[in-house]
Amino acid sequence: METSRGDLNIPFRTLLGPGPSNVHPRVLRAAGIPVIGHLDPKFLELMDETMELLRFAFQTRNTITLAIPGTGSAGMEAALVNLIEPGDGVLVGVNGYFGERLSEMALRHGAEVRRVEAPWGQIIEPDLIERALAGRRAKLVAVVHAETSTGVLQPIKPIADACRRHGALLVVDAVTSLGGTPVPADDWGADICFSCTQKGLSCPPGLAPITVSDRAVAVTNSRRSPVQSWYLDLSLITRYWGSDRVYHHTAPITMLYALREALRLVHEEGLEARWHRHHRLSNALIAGLEALGLPILAPKAHRAPTLTVARIPEGVKDIEVRKALLSEHNLEIGGGLGALKGQVWRIGLMGESCNQANVLLVLSVLETALVRQGWRREKGAGVLAALEALASTPPHTGHDRHMS
Repeated sequence: METSRGDLNIPFRTLLGPGPSNVHPRVLRAAGIPVIGHLDPKFLELMDETMELLRFAFQTRNTITLAIPGTGSAGMEAALVNLIEPGDGVLVGVNGYFGERLSEMALRHGAEVRRVEAPWGQIIEPDLIERALAGRRAKLVAVVHAETSTGVLQPIKPIADACRRHGALLVVDAVTSLGGTPVPADDWGADICFSCTQKGLSCPPGLAPITVSDRAVAVTNSRRSPVQSWYLDLSLITRYWGSDRVYHHTAPITMLYALREALRLVHEEGLEARWHRHHRLSNALIAGLEALGLPILAPKAHRAPTLTVARIPEGVKDIEVRKALLSEHNLEIGGGLGALKGQVWRIGLMGESCNQANVLLVLSVLETALVRQGWRREKGAGVLAALEALASTPPHTGHDRHMS
């Protein structure tokens, strides 16, 4: 039976879940520019500009800093498959859903995986990594910076220092942190740091930014066996992104248009101003959620400013609340993953979605949805607490030293 299809009719949503975030109109316009060839001189020029802007975002001088086709999980896979050979010892920090994914991927690539675990909602204490490395050597350590399932922001520098002392490489998952909180790849001493486009950078999903240290390059160049993934083999990909321009794959041209424009917006705002915006508005959101009686999962000293995870009050139906927000207000928040399914809400303030209007909106509509289910606090308490928190911390002003 023949069926006609009309034009796409997609509603505008306020995206306050764990990703994607809303996309700036300039980025959407850039994605609509006519397609040219992936070896066209103008496109190669765009690739060079994108690499330089990614170095700015990652705060790195690494030559190999580029964007792999695929989502953040492609960046994770690329980081591991290029460094791991069968039998290699790999230490993985697991304190949430994406630490579990790192562990699973490393196992699939033939690593002898040891897990350093912490309860979901807590950081992995760096001294546990130190002790594990001292007990038995590992080729690499892999950790998540901002754990998307819990909202925990993991301290990276002390883990990086432990890796250096014990001769291990360091892989950092910055999927939910890049563009919203500092990701100083060089200062950390990260050997591979990867992210995604659709969260703090506010670009559509489809690319995985990645930066690779000279030390990691030397390890990949001295492998005993070929990289198990041809498509994610960085030695091949970098010949396309580098001066040789050797064909490897047909680049997702419109996605790279969009990423370049998204990174231009990051550069124009400045890193310190952008970090300040995310921290300030995250603090306001947290104040509001706590005033509504929703405890925050992550400890106060280790909360990711890009993603806040709040416990759902007893008796409140998770899915009913989220459905109401979406159907009545076109507003999306996330539910819990894995062990936290049905127990928490994940509220993202990332990139373009991170603004005062969205903070006040989500607090207001959450209060209404909670009241319907019998959960009551003083009327307007969440919004009032957020406004008080905002008043106590002014917006960022002054010169941003990271702009140069």
